[in-house]
Amino acid sequence: MEPREVDTAQAIADRIRIERESRGWSLSDLAERSNVSKAMISKIERCEASPTATVLGRLSGAFGLPLSTLLALAERADERLLKLDHQPVWTDPETGYTRRAVSPPNGGMLDLIEVMLPPGVRIPYPASAFAFQRQQIWMLEGLLHFHEGDTLHILEPGDCLELGPPAPCAFKNAGKVPARYLVVLAKR
Repeated sequence: MEPREVDTAQAIADRIRIERESRGWSLSDLAERSNVSKAMISKIERCEASPTATVLGRLSGAFGLPLSTLLALAERADERLLKLDHQPVWTDPETGYTRRAVSPPNGGMLDLIEVMLPPGVRIPYPASAFAFQRQQIWMLEGLLHFHEGDTLHILEPGDCLELGPPAPCAFKNAGKVPARYLVVLAKR
């Protein structure tokens, strides 16, 4: 194998192990979920065997990830620093809602998102938006009314809320100044 192929094979092996361990799965658990033998998964994770596209497809399916995502995560494994001027920012042209992806794109199991919500703006999300992740909201500035199903949480600077089971939610800036908060996402 060429050096680049060895690096890629090792990155894929490492990513499969990371995905499995982050879910608290044993080799047997992954074998059962993917229909790939425990011995083959072990060889792949030790970089003693190169998985076929079919095997990678089965493993990525067991993780609930598209194959392209699993490979992209493997390819970006050593991107651990994301400077402020390289953090992607998206602004909703209708509301002015701004979202900054703070975390490096290395596919870790944790994502940090900084949000700025203008006064009076309300952003609703369906329960499905929260199905495959755990989430916390840490209020940095302003006032946020967070509707989680039928429950209203009023968040002020310094408050931190861990979301419960997936439910329809809405973020609303009930104050007169922009609300700025950090969303911490952990993949399930």
